[in-house]
Amino acid sequence: MVDLFIGEFKRTWLQTLRYPTEAIGGVVILTAVFYGIFFSTQYMAGSASAFGDRLDSLVVGYVTWTLVLYILNDTATSLQMESQTGTLEQVFLSPFGAFKVFLVRSVASLTLRLLLILVVLGLILWITGSQLAFPSLLFLPLLTLILAASGLAFLAGSLALVFKRVQQLLGLFQFVLLFLLATPTEDWTGTARTVANMLPILPSIGLLRGLMAKGEALDWGLWAIALANGLIYFALGVTVFRWAERKVKKQGTLGGY
Repeated sequence: MVDLFIGEFKRTWLQTLRYPTEAIGGVVILTAVFYGIFFSTQYMAGSASAFGDRLDSLVVGYVTWTLVLYILNDTATSLQMESQTGTLEQVFLSPFGAFKVFLVRSVASLTLRLLLILVVLGLILWITGSQLAFPSLLFLPLLTLILAASGLAFLAGSLALVFKRVQQLLGLFQFVLLFLLATPTEDWTGTARTVANMLPILPSIGLLRGLMAKGEALDWGLWAIALANGLIYFALGVTVFRWAERKVKKQGTLGGY
């Protein structure tokens, strides 16, 4: 597994160095999109000072959305590229197995994604003047968020395995995620709060907004819910991916495109 991680880590960085415009373009586009959202909202609502901590919450929600998109698209896109280049069967015939390969590849590429996210976050903070806190316990809700997002990534990968082309579906899901992550579901009560805790990623983003935007202490009860949420969706993604793998092998459509 260590050799596999080192190999995938080198692969990710070599691809980035060979095609730097992809990474640079991603940073520019993500920053420009937030720039448009921020200044259009500022034009309608007045000065940035009128936002209060809502601006900080908006920054956290948007940056988290970009991280989730990176994780979500990574597995599905990788599967489609392997299928198009005719190397998908080689991945499934490797001694590690397809699931381990794509899991380690996702972890390896996450190092690069986090670096790009930090660049985007720095640019956004510079543009907006937002002040976010970065407490030492920040990695705990971030871990639960990555778990849930990875589960969704394997669900998307399962669709890519079976249906081969899922770009339009992923595009639609991106807007649904943006709406959910931008909504302050942590302020909901009663049945609505229960539903929010059952949806993927929402408990984690609520914790991140509380820690980074509102300066609150970590709610350990909510973190336990976020951890359970992340583990459940990760297990669901793995289970469905295993089922999709067996299905395409049985149908003989693994290498088909």
